[in-house]
Amino acid sequence: MKQLQIHLLVKSDATFGRGEGLAGLVDQEIEHDTRTGLPLMRGRTLKGLLVEECANILYSLRQHPRLEEFREAAHFLFGSPGSTLEDHGQMLVGAAEMPAELRTVIAIQIQKNELSPIDVLNSLTAIRRQTSIDDKTGAPEIGSLRAMRVLLRETQLASSLDFEQEPKEIHLALLAACAAGLRRAGTGRNRGRGRLCVWLESEKLQADHLANFRQLVMGEKV
Repeated sequence: MKQLQIHLLVKSDATFGRGEGLAGLVDQEIEHDTRTGLPLMRGRTLKGLLVEECANILYSLRQHPRLEEFREAAHFLFGSPGSTLEDHGQMLVGAAEMPAELRTVIAIQIQKNELSPIDVLNSLTAIRRQTSIDDKTGAPEIGSLRAMRVLLRETQLASSLDFEQEPKEIHLALLAACAAGLRRAGTGRNRGRGRLCVWLESEKLQADHLANFRQLVMGEKV
């Protein structure tokens, strides 16, 4: 089984939400490992974001003569919506987490009671508060104050991509294009939060696969 990594660098404060809050502290909590307090993005969430970017790419190529090849590559990577076990994608997307070495060190320190999960969470995040403004009066709307925990910018996460079958270059080229297109994620991504820089395996490999994607789009062989 071939394994690659996809890396996410947070360029603006982000909330990869859990869909719940913590009474008296935050209205929206960030996704994190409750055992260590380390923030993460679930694999299902990351896959969904990549699928969304892939759909955008395929739409932009809807008149392209090689559209069917790209559709087959997308099916190889992600499968079909609501796919069965016989029709699922060949790429398994793991949770995007902090570096393994850091996770190990943190786990040991928590086991020794030198740190607590909340200490770890607080060191890597901040709480941002915002309120809605009344358009007529320009004053804050009563009861609109909301608190949201955010993952601080310049935090880097990585996810393992496990392939059940060996991917071809067209698969990796399309995946690199999806990664390049993934520029925002999480709550408030339409308001400037959650800006990302995403690349496959390494910046050089990402650039190589993107160059191959451009060649494929131009009708050239790779």
